[in-house]
Parts: sequence; C-alpha cells; structure tokens
Amino acid sequence: MHDLSLERNPIEILETGRSISDIIDGKIRQLYSGSEEPFYVVNLDNILERHLQWISLLPRVKPFYAVKCNNTTAVLKMLSALDTGFDCASKAEIELALSLGVKPDDIIYAHTTKPLSHIRYACAHRVNLMTFDNEEELLKISLVHPQAKLVIRIAVDDSKSMVRLSPKFGARLPTVRQLLGRARELNLEVVGVSFHVGSGCTRSSAFRQAIEDARRVFDSVLGFQMRLLDIGGGFSKIGDFQEKFEEFSEVINGSLDEFFPPVSGLEVIAEPGRYYVESAFTLAVNVIAKRVVVEDRANKCRVMMYYINDGVYGSMSCITFDPAHMTSCAKKSEPRYCSVIWGPTCDSIDKITESYWIPELYVGDWLLVDNMGAYTVSVTTDFNSFEKAHIYTVVTAETWHSLNLSPHLYLTSLACCEYRVFCLLHCRMFSCF
Repeated sequence: MHDLSLERNPIEILETGRSISDIIDGKIRQLYSGSEEPFYVVNLDNILERHLQWISLLPRVKPFYAVKCNNTTAVLKMLSALDTGFDCASKAEIELALSLGVKPDDIIYAHTTKPLSHIRYACAHRVNLMTFDNEEELLKISLVHPQAKLVIRIAVDDSKSMVRLSPKFGARLPTVRQLLGRARELNLEVVGVSFHVGSGCTRSSAFRQAIEDARRVFDSVLGFQMRLLDIGGGFSKIGDFQEKFEEFSEVINGSLDEFFPPVSGLEVIAEPGRYYVESAFTLAVNVIAKRVVVEDRANKCRVMMYYINDGVYGSMSCITFDPAHMTSCAKKSEPRYCSVIWGPTCDSIDKITESYWIPELYVGDWLLVDNMGAYTVSVTTDFNSFEKAHIYTVVTAETWHSLNLSPHLYLTSLACCEYRVFCLLHCRMFSCF
C-alpha cells in the first residue's frame, strides 16, 4: 500500500451522513462571493467500488490503469494503493507513475509507435514491458532497449465499437509470423500478445474472436516463451453499457478458459481507463453570461444562449468527438426553452449543446456535469488562458482506514448551499484514445 495523502491537493474526509452533493454545495458556497471558476469533485470511493467489481467479475485479469485517461495524482495514488498496474504511453506518463512509487515491473509501455528517446528513458528506469506492431519499432527497441520484454499488438475486428483503433494500431494476423521472425533475428524477447477491441464495444463476441486470434499467435511463436495476454481497454459501466460489462466479463472469462486454461499459467492483464474514473468525477460550472435571441418575432419564439466557464477547449473537449447525452433534474412543471450552451472562449466552435430544452437559467447559476472522469482532465488546453477546473478529492473514513492510508488530511465543514444549482448535463464519453 502507498501513502495517499497529498500536500498540494489535500484529500477531504466525507463525514458520516454527508454526501458528494454536500461537498459540491459547500464548494459553491465558498466560491460564490469571490470566484466562479469551474471545479471537479472526485469521489475516491467510487474508484474503489469499480475496482472491487473488476476483481469480482474478472478474477484472472489484472488491471493496468491507462494513465492517459485521467492523470490526476489522487487517482493514480488510489489505484497504486489498490495494487493495480499502470499502462503508460509516453516518457512523461512513465515518469509520473514512477514518481508516485509505482514499481517498474507494474508498468507496461503500451504504445506501438514510441519516440526513440522515450524508449531510452524506459530502459534507464527498468521499464521493460512494452508493445510493438511493426518492424521499425523492433529496430528502435533493439538499438536502445535490447533487454525489453515485448508484447506484439495484433489488429482485431473492432467494427462493432463506437471508436475503432485497429485502423491505426495492430499487426495484421498474416504479418505476425514475419514480425516474430524479425524479432528473433534481432535477438529480442517476445513474451506476449495484446489487442484492443475499441472503445464503446457493443458486441461481446468481439472479445471472444480477439482472444481466439491471440491463441493463433501463441501457436506460432517460433520458440518464444509466451506468458502474457493483454486484452486492452475501452470498458465502461455507464449509460447503455451499465449491464454490458457483466456480459463482456462472462464472455471474456469463458473465452480465456477455452483458449488459455488456468493450468497454462498465463498472466492476463487489461488496460482499463474510463472504467475506473468515468463516474468518479462531477464537474461544476458557472453561467457567466446570457443572451436571448428572438428567432420568430410573430410567435415570440425565444432561444436562450448561455455562456459557461468551461467548454470544449477545457473539460468538455470530449464532446468534439463524442455525443453528449443530456438529462435534467428540473421540475416537470417548469417551462422550458430551446437553449444553446457555449463555452467561455472566443471561438464559435466552443459549443456544448444546441437546441437543448431546459428551464430558464440566470447568470450565476451552477450546472453539474456527471460522469466527467474519462478523457477530460488529461486533454484540457489553456486556450484563451481560462483557468482550468480545480480538483477537490473526497473519500469516506471507512475507505481511508480500510486501505490503511495516511492520516494527514485537510478537513472542512460542510453546509448546505441555498444558491441555484441545476443538474443539467449527463455526458457519456468514448474518446479516440
């Protein structure tokens, strides 16, 4: 276990009887008089719950959390405390994981097209496990990290996924024997196979076929001692995927038992990112401006335009490549108006919603966005130099003590907030990562 306490971003204890909503109300109350900057509240208990579900449903599969999905320090320290591994895609991600006490053996450098200097850095810090899918990558690795433990990434059928990855990554099955032969010529060690069925996979059969394809590679290893299978990431448990994770788990378990029985001694890992963090983050944003546009003067049809302090150049960059699914907690009796919600920047691309029917909002109102943990924090920009959303992290005392974590905390008293807060946005994100 690792120390979860953070000096710069202290973790708050969620006292008995208090909720995440209480935390958010308290923060809004604090900010109301002096600031309207956006902020996240992170529920670490949610991450623990997801982890317990993972090890229960996929007992043979060790998770290697995808750092690229959300690199918040508290998240990484929590997952390190839970003894997960880490999937890193760059020198900086490896450096971050190591700085938090992660052991080199608990890192997979899971990027098939790596800069030479990044491979050299991995070698210098004894991060040996890494992926490849082409001959040029083998040549680079042989030059600066000949002792690497290599995993060949294969392209699989991801046609039933919302975001496909095989067009960019993965060796086609007919080329695998040639690549393995080249690795042998370069005196490199290949220890396993990886694949990724894409993000937002809708068919469980994709996992079975991918595992069967991996078995074919294992059967043509040309003398390598293959001992690892990496089944990738893209898992989710929100929206339409709430029940699919259980279905996928059953298919994965059955396929592993069929093609790689437990007696084989195979190590099986995965690279979940969004699965762990998607529902742990709630974003609070403020209405900073408002404009009313009359489109049909005869019928007095009004379109409301609202401007909030976060947008597609910030925490909501995900909506440029993924549809947002909106819900409202407003009372049914309240009149609703066709509304457009814009981000704060001077770019007209910075549009969050269009033709969204909601009750009238006012400058100073707060909007809450659920499920904002995946590919939000890690992909924000500083365009127009608007302040990035601050992150407040909370955990229950039960979780804190059950993980035997550090007692150094920052505690705050919470009070209910009488200011207007609307739970208007509910986003589901499937990024191209």
